[in-house]
Amino acid sequence: MDTIPISMEGFRQLEKELERLKKERPEVIEAIKTAREEGDLRENAGYDAARERQGMLEARIKYIESRMSRFNVIDRKTLGGTKAIFGATVEIEDLDSQELKKYTLLGPDEADPNAGSISVASPVGRALLGKEEGDEVVVEAPRGKIRYEVLSISFNA
Repeated sequence: MDTIPISMEGFRQLEKELERLKKERPEVIEAIKTAREEGDLRENAGYDAARERQGMLEARIKYIESRMSRFNVIDRKTLGGTKAIFGATVEIEDLDSQELKKYTLLGPDEADPNAGSISVASPVGRALLGKEEGDEVVVEAPRGKIRYEVLSISFNA
């Protein structure tokens, strides 16, 4: 069983989400019960919606619980160095377009490219791991190979 890296902050967020989801269970069960009492279930949109919500809720709870034991919780405040590792913020330049990008390398359960973080398991994340300032990386993308230069690596927990 492989471990999954996650920051302390990301782990706490998932714990809070799990707690919130579990508190929603009785509300969903009550909605199903209420909808069932309305009669014919074949044409009961409220019942269908409540069952769908229950299915999504239970699937998310099961997903989070199945991953909790596999998490390798990392305190980003203890990280440092000159190489791109989990928790590092890496500034890169696309060598073809000269576009600058800055990403924090995090685990797959907390990465959010819109918020400036990418997963260490993503193609770019994997390519950056272990690199240092000045290194060039090549990422295979649907549009072809993309070449990046590592401009800086910092640790800002």
